[in-house]
Amino acid sequence: QVQLVESGGGLVQAGGSLRLSCAASGSFFSINTMGWYRQAPGKQRELVATITNFRRTNYADSVKGRFTISRDNAKRTVYLQMNSLKPEDTAVYYCNLKVTEDYWGQGTQVTVSS
Repeated sequence: QVQLVESGGGLVQAGGSLRLSCAASGSFFSINTMGWYRQAPGKQRELVATITNFRRTNYADSVKGRFTISRDNAKRTVYLQMNSLKPEDTAVYYCNLKVTEDYWGQGTQVTVSS
């Protein structure tokens, strides 16, 4: 059974930084994509960033230049370094593992105050 456990969310002032982590456990193919999505109140879940096992990355335009996604394949962990945070980044952030199906973490709240 695949499980994703996120950590690192919290409250930060605008302009500040946070680092999210997501550790995967269970059995799954080494060829996969891990990523982060977010959902703000009243809005649909949206892609933030993804990274393949070959470390090819993809970012939403709204976070390019501010967020950096990375992964440690040996630890089966994906990270999201978030800098220059804005109030509009406030959301629940979900970790995703995409193999033959999608797996999701429980979500971690990120709140950016103005």
